[in-house]
Amino acid sequence: MNDEGKLRFSFLGPHGTFCHAALLQVADESAELVPALDVPSALRKVREGSVDYAVVPIENSVEGGVNATLDSLTHGRRLEIKAEMLVPIRFALAVRPGTTTIRRISTHPHAWAQCRGWIAENLGDVVHVPATSTAAGAAVLASDIADPGFEAALCPVPTAHEYGLEVRSDNVADNPNAVTRFILCALPGRQPERTGADKTTLMVQLASDAAGSLLSMLEQFSARGVNLSRIESRPVGDALGRYAFSIDAEGHLDDERMQAVLIGLHRVCPSVTFLGSYPASNGKKIRPLPGTSDSDFISARRWVAGLRSEES
Repeated sequence: MNDEGKLRFSFLGPHGTFCHAALLQVADESAELVPALDVPSALRKVREGSVDYAVVPIENSVEGGVNATLDSLTHGRRLEIKAEMLVPIRFALAVRPGTTTIRRISTHPHAWAQCRGWIAENLGDVVHVPATSTAAGAAVLASDIADPGFEAALCPVPTAHEYGLEVRSDNVADNPNAVTRFILCALPGRQPERTGADKTTLMVQLASDAAGSLLSMLEQFSARGVNLSRIESRPVGDALGRYAFSIDAEGHLDDERMQAVLIGLHRVCPSVTFLGSYPASNGKKIRPLPGTSDSDFISARRWVAGLRSEES
């Protein structure tokens, strides 16, 4: 906390990004909000202790995982996910008042990927000018810079109005149902309470010289009845052909079946990084498969313990 006892949150800034909107779902009005230039910077502030939490994007329903987040979570001091938030994505095409021609548009690469079809159909061949966030281009257009290097920005609709920009369209998207998932990160500590509708996030590295290593890793989940809601490969970075998998599994660290999964992964994989158990945003209760509930595991252990006691 800061000197006034307020919680401090870093986030992918500036103010007005979708990340800012996600942050407002978990931070009260008394919190200190600290914009960061990019995802690694936001997470670095937590590792350094200058903030208590960071809010960053991790997954988009159109583009998939956010690589900067997937990689930054495990490069450096370990962090844990404490919550997830969903934000519906809708963009505004914003310009300075009086703009007549649009040849260049600035926005974050993920935003561009979600809107390039609409752009091509409505504006033809325009150039994408990459920005560090969905609000950065709008902030530049609203500044005193005479020639920012682009004529328009794709940004959240409220951001365009906040910066006093002219909105040419407030419904820019190739997929009107696009959603981005954001996570709340902190230093390792106590996990959020188990709700029965939880996720556990891991980074699991495979043995590079063993045939069937991916199958062996996946079997640890299937044998315990644990479903995966997301799995993506990321290069380890030290050599070609060496990969780790970023995984979201349905369940909590306090679940017997999840503990059995982690024990199995630790046995067969050279590296397993636990990145937190936390409530799933959809609130959908998990129904364990027959033989995989907590009571099933406990009963099985007691049975084995009984067999061992007969030997003594």
